[in-house]
Amino acid sequence: MSALGHEVVIADNFARRRIAEELDAPSLTPIASIDERLNTWKDVSGHDIDIVELDIAHDYPELRRLLASVRPDAIVHFAEQRAAPYSMRDAAHKVYTVDNNINGTHNVLAAMAELRLDAHLVHLGTMGVYGYGSDGLEIPEGYLDINIDGPDGARYPRKILYPSRPGNICHLTKSMDQLMFQFYAGNDHLRITDLHQGIVWGTQTEETRLDPALINRFDYDGDFGTVLNRFLMQAAAGHPLTVNGTGGQTRAFINIQDTVRCVALALDNPPAAGDPVRIINQIAETHRVRDLAELVSRLTGAEIEYVDNPRSEAAENELAVSNATLRGLGLEPILLRDALLTETVDIALRFIERANFDAIPATVSWSGGVEREIPQIEAPRFALR
Repeated sequence: MSALGHEVVIADNFARRRIAEELDAPSLTPIASIDERLNTWKDVSGHDIDIVELDIAHDYPELRRLLASVRPDAIVHFAEQRAAPYSMRDAAHKVYTVDNNINGTHNVLAAMAELRLDAHLVHLGTMGVYGYGSDGLEIPEGYLDINIDGPDGARYPRKILYPSRPGNICHLTKSMDQLMFQFYAGNDHLRITDLHQGIVWGTQTEETRLDPALINRFDYDGDFGTVLNRFLMQAAAGHPLTVNGTGGQTRAFINIQDTVRCVALALDNPPAAGDPVRIINQIAETHRVRDLAELVSRLTGAEIEYVDNPRSEAAENELAVSNATLRGLGLEPILLRDALLTETVDIALRFIERANFDAIPATVSWSGGVEREIPQIEAPRFALR
């Protein structure tokens, strides 16, 4: 948005950096300080970005003061703890995730309503609110059109939120967000877009490629690392690609470049005041986990190993998802078959010496927190085919 000429202010409490230290799982890519990142962005783009250190979940007065001062046209809300495994580590991490995510979201909504901001809120939600059951139908964008049979024999049409089926605490909070959005859109006429995003793959965007100091995170650990990143790091270590259960879990994916394009498209196409919350499925394609493992295996020569699934989920599921809104707005998504993970593989090779290989395996069990034995991973070796 800064590159497009918009004035940008960041509010951040840097919790993600502290969590990386807690897990002893720093980003594979070196992440510069926020000051260095913003100074570098100024050098390469000519644009200033302001930064305010702020915990939006626990300092409502300061959040209110910031919004009253800036009077933003739009607020992009990415300030939630986003990792499902991290949210299920133990009771303390469940409490933290609910406290941070629910309070943070509600504080933003309450401040917008109190200040009567004519701002458009764009929220990073998740496909996880829908659950991953095999319903045999295409998941619509947030809503279902239904008819209810009344006592008088007439049929009454209604539009309702698609039933939430969260499978973990993180996705539970995103499901609860939907109800808060629905209330504030109806009661205070706030303009809100909720992006139900799939799993993000890739590391670079057009802007971050301009300088090494701008590179994005590459998370590969069992809590925050996406399945593709973890497969690539296991291959780099000469360890089999560990697939949970049968690998029949189907997930939605989107490239990181398309993620930022989607946010820009959402900001350029806000709902009107008084409209229902606009829900957009931010996905490009769906794949089974075992098919992803086979893709990485062909690319790197790594073997595939099937292990017990620590998650409470169906062993196999179909996943058909509508992304009609983004395609209607002109998005032509980057697909895995087009990019073939080459950039992600290149980054894994370039920064492999920074990795903590003990952090790669997924060790969190949905039923009992961190309890799985961690397999030992030795020195890295990577052969690209």
